[in-house]
Amino acid sequence: MSAPADRPELRGTGLFDLGGRVAIVTGAGRGLGRVMALALAAAGADVLLASRTAAELDSLAAEIRALGRRALPFPADVTAPEACEAMAAAAVEGLGGLDILVNNAGTNVRKPALELTPEEFEFVVATNLRGYFNGARAAGRHFTAQGSGKVVNVSSIMGSVALPNQAAYASSKGGVDQLTKVLALEWAASGVQVNGLAPTYFETELTRPLYEDPERRAFITERTPAGRWGQPHELAGAVIFLASAASDFVTGQTLLVDGGWTAW
Repeated sequence: MSAPADRPELRGTGLFDLGGRVAIVTGAGRGLGRVMALALAAAGADVLLASRTAAELDSLAAEIRALGRRALPFPADVTAPEACEAMAAAAVEGLGGLDILVNNAGTNVRKPALELTPEEFEFVVATNLRGYFNGARAAGRHFTAQGSGKVVNVSSIMGSVALPNQAAYASSKGGVDQLTKVLALEWAASGVQVNGLAPTYFETELTRPLYEDPERRAFITERTPAGRWGQPHELAGAVIFLASAASDFVTGQTLLVDGGWTAW
């Protein structure tokens, strides 16, 4: 066995090069999804951009094309299994393959459990958990057949910790962490890696109501050892790592990007 210094794949930045790869990013129209799609493109990937809101995808596609990569906007509701099957097929047919899936589409309803309706609970879980299953199953058929692939499930610190008013969201993200582990076990022998990416509170459209609440903003800032909220661009390196050859022997894990929140 050659020493690490003699192995060409360990030299330079080749481990993180996504040139020739095709990725799907769900919930790509805004927030963390938008940042991650741009990060994958900057690393060399062509990207299918999925979102319920088609209008947001056109400007993002233009930014990706300006980087010299191909971009395919694809309006889709991930709660529908057939939409996810069509999404995977569109990546293969329109971009020539499929190597990476970033399950990111998500929503939240923040209410005390006694005020949360069953319909609201189902809406959050259907998007954040069932939507991930639908996307992973559609992409996973292709990945296992070709013998390679990367699934990145965007979870949250709420998959590991709890706060009031997060019954639906925390339940969905706890499910995402477990789904990640099960799929990792089932697909490891086929050369497919399935991992999670769990941010803390980042400044996005989804968290704006909390950030604009002085009391909540102060609590989150003080609770985070880093002493601040995350910025969306700070997820770029983590998603590139999990989507690239650098993580070929990493599977079934959830990488926390949380400024130290869960280290308490």
